Amino acid sequence: MARLFHISDVHFGLEDRRALDRFGHAVRDGAPDGVIITGDFTMRARGREFAAAARWIGALDVPVWIDPGNHDLPYFQPLERLFDPYRRFRALEAAIVRPLVIDGLAIVRLPTTAAAQWRLNWSRGCVRASVLARALAQIDQIGPATPVLVTCHHPLVEVGTTGRALTHGGTRALAALAARGVVAVLSGHVHDAFDLTVDTTAGPVRMIGAGTLSQRLRRTAPTFNELIVADGRLTCTVRALD
Repeated sequence: MARLFHISDVHFGLEDRRALDRFGHAVRDGAPDGVIITGDFTMRARGREFAAAARWIGALDVPVWIDPGNHDLPYFQPLERLFDPYRRFRALEAAIVRPLVIDGLAIVRLPTTAAAQWRLNWSRGCVRASVLARALAQIDQIGPATPVLVTCHHPLVEVGTTGRALTHGGTRALAALAARGVVAVLSGHVHDAFDLTVDTTAGPVRMIGAGTLSQRLRRTAPTFNELIVADGRLTCTVRALD
């Protein structure tokens, strides 16, 4: 059995300090096997925002798995955004002392961010064919005997929340993941928690989203998801931090 906490959209630079402190207490009191953070560590990808995120993650003192969000790509350095958009995220990932590894459970990253797109709003989700192929190859290598969680920042299809992802290639990606029997696809971005099963051309697949720990609230107060994976089954409980 694995017990994990799932959060997203911390947005250092506009973080909710009270929510961060309460989540830290929840980690210390609950002692999960690890924490999954599905992107948007910063507001504007500034160095000081990434530094604050690194300090906070280190203070959790548990294994951590992270994904990049659209806010984690440089806003004010256009050359860096075009030629090395994930440099600061890679530095954050390298700073994690205890990466998340769970015996009997695999986690596969499916990046949905893009440095540039053929549309005006580059904050929207995008699953490139090469990125999907790489994730599917990892899942195929893992094999059907091991349960797999897939993590990304944007929901692959719309989930009925106020915030929208409008993820290009998301429908195709979700069907491919359903065909491989993944346990769930975890994401964030929309700042409200959700848990639903989506029918695809390859069968049903579960999508779970975490809310935000920032001041950028939409419908709900700050929350996190408690995930329990046992015997290939996943239980998700949304925990309020107010």
